[in-house]
Amino acid sequence: MLLELEIRNFALIDKLNLTFHKGLNILTGETGAGKSIIIDAVNMAIGERADRGFVSSNSDKCTVQAIFSINNINDFNNLLSEYGIEKDNDDILIFTREIYSNGRSVCRVNGVIVTQTVLKLFTQKLIDIHGQHQHQSLLNSSSHIDMLDCYGGKKVLDLVNKVSKKYNELQALKHKLSSICFDEMERERKIDLMKFQIEEIKSARLSVYEDEELLKQRNVIANSQKIYKTLANAYEIIQGGSVDKPILDNLSNIVYSMNEISSLDDNFFNFKNILEDVQYKLEDVTRDIRDYRDQIDFDPKSLDYIEERLDLINTLKRKYGNSIEEIFQYREKIEIELIQFENSEEEIKKVKKGIDAISNELEIISMELSQLRRNVAIDFEKNITKILDTLNMGKVKFKVSFNNEKNKKSNIKYTSKGIDIIEFTISTNLGEPLKPLSKIASGGEMSRIMLAFKAILADVDNISTLIFDEIDTGISGHTAKIIGEKLYDISNSHQIICITHLPQIASMADHHYLIEKVEKSNNVKTTVHELSKEKQIKELGRLLGGQLTDITIEHAEEMINQAHFKKSN
Repeated sequence: MLLELEIRNFALIDKLNLTFHKGLNILTGETGAGKSIIIDAVNMAIGERADRGFVSSNSDKCTVQAIFSINNINDFNNLLSEYGIEKDNDDILIFTREIYSNGRSVCRVNGVIVTQTVLKLFTQKLIDIHGQHQHQSLLNSSSHIDMLDCYGGKKVLDLVNKVSKKYNELQALKHKLSSICFDEMERERKIDLMKFQIEEIKSARLSVYEDEELLKQRNVIANSQKIYKTLANAYEIIQGGSVDKPILDNLSNIVYSMNEISSLDDNFFNFKNILEDVQYKLEDVTRDIRDYRDQIDFDPKSLDYIEERLDLINTLKRKYGNSIEEIFQYREKIEIELIQFENSEEEIKKVKKGIDAISNELEIISMELSQLRRNVAIDFEKNITKILDTLNMGKVKFKVSFNNEKNKKSNIKYTSKGIDIIEFTISTNLGEPLKPLSKIASGGEMSRIMLAFKAILADVDNISTLIFDEIDTGISGHTAKIIGEKLYDISNSHQIICITHLPQIASMADHHYLIEKVEKSNNVKTTVHELSKEKQIKELGRLLGGQLTDITIEHAEEMINQAHFKKSN
């Protein structure tokens, strides 16, 4: 259940805290007061696409925070654990969305930053928002099969997953079969190419990291004269005779002299030890310099060999991979493919056998799924018709139409959802034939049909909070009264938040909120506050007649009293 909505610097809202309650929460207001802004803010909080246009002009970001109470926290334990989110002791989830003027947005769950996708994983289990544009999902027949499956519950959905898994396995095998079923000439050409590639890689006799080592050797040989000159000069200065006296001889004399006086003071002893250590190290490095100098090879043939080797490696990289490891991986891959091609007849038989086996399995579970759907559809039709009857559509006929598609061989075509093509059909008047929902022209009828679907599917989905925006499109009078009563009925098991302009619906409110535009410091801002009983009567009076008169006030009081009587019974 949505407990609280906090909005900051969002469109025309500077700062707003809304506390919602169980039951039927109604929001009303003048046209243009900002009713849609509240819905937009909730959409942002639950992970819909961010729009920087919502950021107030006097701020660099807007923030929306939605606080939910979770009836069954066990449904969320795996998600919370997976993303390192700690749950509140009171089973509270706090969803925060920050949208910046540069278009960047940040999502948080209980203070932990998550992606927009993860945020929606949480909120889709908690809240369902129906706006007028969402009629389109009901008019789109491709979504009807998903609605029926959802209504069917776990048993249907588990079978749908099995069908989808088998279908994907079948498609993979068919793809594999097409990849090895060449004509004979193409098959031989492919085999020759793979043999050539394997031999080209093998004959190169590559070793891992060989290219890196060759590059180092090339650098040394290419600079061998410079290296030799540097090392020879260093050696001569330290050990040779190109100076008056070599450094090592001088250092040896210093160590000898320091040893003579080392007993006189501890500092002299330390000096002697350090200098002696330097002497040994210098002797070692001098020997290493000499050895390295003596092994330097000026042979240009060595450099030619390295260049040729690097050219070969680079050629293979361009063909088979960006590194020697990738070249090896490519060779292993085509060696396996070569075996398959050389034994393609046997492989083709094996794959075809697999296709036949999975096709049979897919047929069995698809038929089982189709029959299960037909059984579910009977109950679905009955319940939808029953609800529509309570919504003043007593003459309606609702039917789930089943069909299937045939392939070129006139066999039933399978999809990842089985064999069924499902479409909801309806007749809203006695004697009229059943027609697809997309042929329903009346906005009022469409609103009631959508309300019926929401009522049924919300129970199946265990979604605790339903928001209705413009559910009253195209209706008035007695039908509006019935819609209000149905919303109240649903609110006994779900939290309902409904934006309406009809007094018949507003009168059924357990909690009534007024959305207004007010002027503040030469700026127009949107505010929302919960109404007392007296103010609720005045707001209903405004909805009834625009201007408040004794008659509209009296009528509003009567509507609220009738609503209380209806609810108490």
